[in-house]
Amino acid sequence: MFENLSSKIEKALHTLRGKGSITDINVAETIKEVRKALLDADVSYPIAKEFTDSVKAEAMGRNVISSIEPGQLMVKIVHEKLTELMGSAAVDINVKGQPAIVLIAGLQGSGKTTFSAKLANMLRTKRGKSVMLVAGDVYRPAAISQLQTLGQQIGVPVYTEPGNSNPVQIAQNAVRDAKAKGVNVVIVDTAGRLAVDEDMMDEIAALKRELQPQETLFVVDAMTGQDAVNTAKAFNERIDFDGVVLTKLDGDTRGGAALTIRYTVQKPIKFVGIGEKMDALDVFHPDRMANRILGMGDVVSLVERAQEQYDEQEARRIQKKLIHNEYNFDDFLSQIAQVKKMGSMKDLVSMIPGMDKLTRNMEISDDAFKPIEAMIGSMTPYERRNPSCLNGSRKQRIAAGSGRSIQELNRFLKQFDDTRKMMKMVSKNGGKMPIRKRR
Repeated sequence: MFENLSSKIEKALHTLRGKGSITDINVAETIKEVRKALLDADVSYPIAKEFTDSVKAEAMGRNVISSIEPGQLMVKIVHEKLTELMGSAAVDINVKGQPAIVLIAGLQGSGKTTFSAKLANMLRTKRGKSVMLVAGDVYRPAAISQLQTLGQQIGVPVYTEPGNSNPVQIAQNAVRDAKAKGVNVVIVDTAGRLAVDEDMMDEIAALKRELQPQETLFVVDAMTGQDAVNTAKAFNERIDFDGVVLTKLDGDTRGGAALTIRYTVQKPIKFVGIGEKMDALDVFHPDRMANRILGMGDVVSLVERAQEQYDEQEARRIQKKLIHNEYNFDDFLSQIAQVKKMGSMKDLVSMIPGMDKLTRNMEISDDAFKPIEAMIGSMTPYERRNPSCLNGSRKQRIAAGSGRSIQELNRFLKQFDDTRKMMKMVSKNGGKMPIRKRR
């Protein structure tokens, strides 16, 4: 996400590194490159110009104190302005009401149905809400069956009315049903078209007028660039939505929509979709996104994701096994599973400060753990529980069974042994790395 923009802005800001002071000339050079980076990222010219003009005015109006270099000051200013451009602070979804109604709007193919299910999953698992999904796309049978499949997957009921072609009536009946059942939140998935048309606008406007939802969210595909901004503007003029959802932000997107959509419609971006899985949905934090664009990582989000997957009881069990030298391949496998639940490997690595730059041109696959899983999977239950029993003949069988070479297996076994020793030392030191005295 934002790889292109990030590298180009970093290159632009490099102009000021090592300079003794901020001058009209070196600021002009930097601003020109930043503006070019924004235009390449599909940000419209008027917004890119206004943004860089405000950065320039701010830079020329500040004095560089002795402890800060001009380059560092410019990074700080660009960070502040990027955060401001994207909305300054995260804005929460309004789910107050009994039930609270959330209306989902957008074009066909923008990811409305998938987002509806992801939002239902988030509200159920993280907010403790009971949720009902409503299949309001009466024109596309595949949308109804898709929502039913996703609802079953996340354990959320889906309200449908086969044979009824009136989406307003379906939604009203669903709300009545939800009230009778004491459901907290009703999420209404609606029909879309391949392009903005009057029929679709009339329908979504009627749904909003009749339902009076607490929250109306506009879902847009981040990969559509400036078209996403124009579509958001058209929808907002008609239904005055409360917030924007950007989907497919993990794809090959230049990021222009994310940077400018809020500025154009003056509505906050509330969520971003970052993958296909049902838990691949993040609350949008402008300051954290600015960090990532400037290559500073996003440690807060990384820690939050880790905490969501953290199992305190499992952690105590692992710590006890480490101290007693009983940590085995089954334990290692369960920890790999927890890491995989946190999201794509490339996304996780990009959250670590400095790592995005180091791995920018590297292919980081989500299949990185597969060779290890294959090797452990080729072991017998006894071997997985007793790592020390692996002799030459057992290793030959495991390597052959997993399709890996004996060298790869030995490399993994050494890494496993080193990891186990390090984790044991950390556990004994109460979570702190032991400090060795120099001789």
